[in-house]
Amino acid sequence: MNRIKEVLEEKGIKQIWLAEKLNKSYNMVNGYAKNRRQPSLELLNQIAEILNVSVKDLIAEKK
Repeated sequence: MNRIKEVLEEKGIKQIWLAEKLNKSYNMVNGYAKNRRQPSLELLNQIAEILNVSVKDLIAEKK
């Protein structure tokens, strides 16, 4: 599980913007945001850098 969607909403950033920055399709980023697929660790690092957050902020803790 990841918190990509929540972080995008907190920052007021659209998924399409993130997709363009990552050079990925909107559908792929949407899959990450909806937790239908999980990004690789390398991509998770890129997302964190683009959003100016830590990787830890993008990972949901299991309860």
